Formats: sequence, structure tokens, C-alpha cells
Amino acid sequence: MTMQQRISRSGGKQKRALGVQAILEWAFRVEKAQLELPPPTDTVEEASGFDLEYVLIQRARLGCQVDGRRYKISSYTHEDAEVIAATLAGMPDALGGKRMAIRVAELARAGLTPDWMPGAVPRCVPVETRRNQHGERAKTEVVGAEWVLYRGRWRTVELLACPVTWRPHPEQIAGVRRAYGDWWKALGWVREG
Repeated sequence: MTMQQRISRSGGKQKRALGVQAILEWAFRVEKAQLELPPPTDTVEEASGFDLEYVLIQRARLGCQVDGRRYKISSYTHEDAEVIAATLAGMPDALGGKRMAIRVAELARAGLTPDWMPGAVPRCVPVETRRNQHGERAKTEVVGAEWVLYRGRWRTVELLACPVTWRPHPEQIAGVRRAYGDWWKALGWVREG
């Protein structure tokens, strides 16, 4: 995402046109905005155990008003950051819903982009290796035995095989790239919102 800067004609303040990822990082990393996700619809709400009378009595005992600010002490969250967080919280289920909204917010808060494993190619490698004075060798296991005629005598010879696997596994690469594409779709939805 590119960041373009232009100077406003009123007051000389700089206004910046930011990309979606930069806006999300500003809202969740700098302004510390929080997702206000709606409660799940399939669960029954439980009572907190305290009614309003009890809360008022406890406040009277303290002799002061309890500070109701939720997230930032001695500051506030910018209104635009709250709008961005509210937009992200309303992500449709077709794009991943709450789970994708949380993932996008966490990545923005950390200032990260999901890894899509660029240039990853599956390689066939041994499952286990051993190291000795001759170097690193693949670990083998006995898979059978054969009778062979050697110098006029029949002998049993063990058949050895090296178990192999794919690293990274093609399904792992496909899954990571699918998740990266889903993340981009979510950013596009936020941009449109």
C-alpha cells in the first residue's frame, strides 16, 4: 500500500491518503481501538450476579465515582479509529465474520502482513536423518528380506527403505495462500466500507 501526501489549503496541515492496511494499523496500533463484536446469537445471556443497587452501594462505600473509560488511560480513542473498528466488526460471514475481523485486527495491531510463503516449493526430504563422521545420512528402516545367491551360497539380505515426506507440504502452502487471499478480500471489504 502506498502512502500519498498532500498539503491541505486550509491551515497548512498535512492530510494523508492512506492505504487500507496503513489505516487499520493506525486505528489498532496507534489509537488502540478495540473491536466491539456483537454477542453470539445462539447463547443464552447470563446475569453478571450484580444488580444496579449493589453497584450503587459499592460506589457509595468508595466515596467516589468509578472511572468508566475502558481502554486508554489519560487519553481517548480517535473517532475515526472507532469507526474503522466498528466497520471491521461488521464483517459478513461470507468473508469470515468475527474470526476474520479478529485476525485482521490482530495483524494490524502487530503491524504484520500474513505470510503467504512466496517462492515455497515442496521438496521430498527424509523423515529422519543421522549425523556421523561421514556426514548427514537419511535414516533407513527394514521393510523386508530377500534370499540371494552370493558366491554359491544362499543368503538373506535385508531390504532397506528411507521414509520420506514433503516439506513444506503442498496442502500447507495452498492453505497459507488461501488464508492470504481471504485476508486481502477482507481488506477490500473494509476499503469499500
